[in-house]
Amino acid sequence: MTNMREEFTGLFRRYIRREGADSLLQWLSDTDFFTAPASTKFHEAFEGGLLLHSLNVFRNLITRYPDGGGYTTESLAICGLLHDLCKVEFYRVSLRNVKNDSTGIWERVSYYYIDERFPYGHGEKSVFLIERFIGLTEDEALAVRWHMGGFDQDAKAGGYSVSAAFTKSRLAVMLHVADLEATYLSNTSEG
Repeated sequence: MTNMREEFTGLFRRYIRREGADSLLQWLSDTDFFTAPASTKFHEAFEGGLLLHSLNVFRNLITRYPDGGGYTTESLAICGLLHDLCKVEFYRVSLRNVKNDSTGIWERVSYYYIDERFPYGHGEKSVFLIERFIGLTEDEALAVRWHMGGFDQDAKAGGYSVSAAFTKSRLAVMLHVADLEATYLSNTSEG
């Protein structure tokens, strides 16, 4: 995990140069960003999973769009590396008893659960947290807000905002595709 943290920090410092970027990176270091899982039981549901997922999304963006797809590498880095900040300080660890199928013995195992302290929505919360430190362009804000695409609760409720965002911002589509690929094609189920 140390190598991933160094890679993230190096990419962040290399590409994200906006006013407030140093404060954002310090804030990330003061939270569980580098050790948190990306989910409770789905993709990268292990220590460091959020970090790995964030790196994978950025890698997907750079690989798919080596010329930036009409955006700066800084925009790709902001969106790829920071799109899931809503998961910072979001998961907690607890213990539960699980019967070992092989031995028939009950064992205490750790698991992650959600402890939502600021229920602000998935993409909205990430935008809010990023903008506490650095300003986002309109395209970056739309991309981070709608990176879940049709999987977002607002989109499921029949809203047309995701379609409007994808029509207005190519970056929103690019981030969504990179996130889907990282979640379902590049993910690892174990740490």
